[in-house]
Amino acid sequence: MEFITFETERLLLRPLELTDAEAMFAMDSNPDVHTYLWQKPSTDIAESIKVIEYVHRQYNQNNIGRFATILKETGEFIGWTGIKFVDDHIENGNTNFYDYGYRLNPKFWNKGYATEATQFWLTYGIDQLKVSDLNAYTHAQNGASNKVLGRCGMTFMEEYPDPEGVFWTWWQMKNTNQ
Repeated sequence: MEFITFETERLLLRPLELTDAEAMFAMDSNPDVHTYLWQKPSTDIAESIKVIEYVHRQYNQNNIGRFATILKETGEFIGWTGIKFVDDHIENGNTNFYDYGYRLNPKFWNKGYATEATQFWLTYGIDQLKVSDLNAYTHAQNGASNKVLGRCGMTFMEEYPDPEGVFWTWWQMKNTNQ
C-alpha cells in the first residue's frame, strides 16, 4: 500500500521513516514520557530503529500503523500518532482490534496537538478505513490523555487492571454509519 501524507491545520502526518529515529529516541529516552506507560525510557537509539522497523511491518501487513507527527511551521518531529491493528497481544480481553494511540515529546504537550491529531485519526478511521469501532487505552491516572479521548468523541467503556495491577481506561468509538 502506498501511504500518503495527511495534513491538519498545524500538523503533517506521514509514515515513520528511519530518519525519525534520532527524534524518536530523544522523545522515548525522556522519563516524563514514560510516566503513564508500561515501558521504561529508551537507553539506545537502536530501540527506536526497532520500533520504526516494527511499524513498517504493520504498514505492510495491516495497511495502517502509527505515523510521524510533524509540526508544519518548523518541520519538527513532535511524536507519533495514528491507528494500528492489534493482533500481537491481548488487551482488556481483546485482540484483533483497531487501536488509536499517540505519544508526543513533552516540549509539545498542552498545545492542542494531541487533540488535533486525535480528531483527524478518529475521523479517518471511521470515514475512510470504515472500521466498525476504534479503541484506545491509557493509564487511568493519565488525566490529560483521558481528557483528549473524551473530548474527541470516544466513549469511556471501563477501567481495568493489567496483570501487574495497574489500572487502565478503555475507550471506544463505534462507527454509526454501518
